[in-house]
Amino acid sequence: MSVSDQIAIQLPYLRRYARALTGSQHSGDAYVRATLEAALADRALRDEIARSRTALYAAFTRIWATSHVEEHDLIGSDGGHEQAAQERLTLIAPTHRQALLLTTVEEFSREETARILDESVEEVDSLVSQAIAEIEGESATRVLIIEDEPLISMQLEGLVTDLGHTVVGTAATHQQALDIFEREPAGLVLADIQLADGSSGIDAVEDLLKFGDVPVIFITAYPERLLTGERPEPTYLVTKPFQEATVRAAISQALFFGSSRPLR
Repeated sequence: MSVSDQIAIQLPYLRRYARALTGSQHSGDAYVRATLEAALADRALRDEIARSRTALYAAFTRIWATSHVEEHDLIGSDGGHEQAAQERLTLIAPTHRQALLLTTVEEFSREETARILDESVEEVDSLVSQAIAEIEGESATRVLIIEDEPLISMQLEGLVTDLGHTVVGTAATHQQALDIFEREPAGLVLADIQLADGSSGIDAVEDLLKFGDVPVIFITAYPERLLTGERPEPTYLVTKPFQEATVRAAISQALFFGSSRPLR
């Protein structure tokens, strides 16, 4: 397998991480592009990140930490949200969120996360604890769950409630989601892709967003349907089977950035 093919396998997941970290597809992709450009200019780096997923994320982290992205690369079609997201990034230490995302959404071990962030394992534990404390201090919101598997729906409802949020309803189909949202507008949506009647969670979300911007987290067993790089992708994507900590981290990111259209 060629070096480019090896990197390409991990690229969709690095882009997912970058989007969650920055709050938008445009900004996240700009940082990923800068990472690939650095690898293109440095053969040793290119070979290293091709051999190791940890090395790829470590290279991205160095780019992120030094803000080695031209300002014009961060000005995209997200408009006001993009500006708001960048302003929000200045309010907290990003390393907290990086440690949480790496150990939950990206499922790196504590030791791997320490290598990526160039920190000790003990410091990673501390950063994750601080990020969790920030989650617990967040304001409560109203949540709509779109999920056709009853056990998973109940698991998500319990998790959301434990975080202090209110579940306005659970929907198993496209139409149910629209009916609930019209009666009970939500501040966050958790959505599966494939629903009970064969309808699409993606289509349901697109219709929900006609009512107004709301952050959305897709939770799916079919991430490859969205991580194609061929169209705008969701900012927040969790793969089934999921760990509860992963969903908690995604909820934290979505609410941190507030309104964020996942598709457009």
